[in-house]
Amino acid sequence: MTDTLSTSTAAHGVGLSATAAAKVRSLLAQEGREDLRLRVAVQPGGCSGLIYQLYFDERVLEGDALVDFDGVEVVVDKMSVPYLDGASIDFEDTIQKQGFTIDNPNAGGSCACGDSFS
Repeated sequence: MTDTLSTSTAAHGVGLSATAAAKVRSLLAQEGREDLRLRVAVQPGGCSGLIYQLYFDERVLEGDALVDFDGVEVVVDKMSVPYLDGASIDFEDTIQKQGFTIDNPNAGGSCACGDSFS
């Protein structure tokens, strides 16, 4: 008998914490749309060479890797997958900081703003 475990769950190697997934669900509910997914990308820029982008996207493009986290779809373009493999996305809501955070073991360093890495 073949294994029924879907290999798509490891499609891009990015993890999403339960807290982050709950926040994404809340933001999607505010948008009032069910056709959006969270896109995570790495783009050239920032003071360290690369910068993270997190945004809602209705598209799934050719070559995209998509993983469903209990109803929250996270999509990563094929060029960003190697930079984000093993990264985890969380959401902080403290008196000092509110927002999504990315813990990326592939980042060789980061800059003071915390949004870019080399």
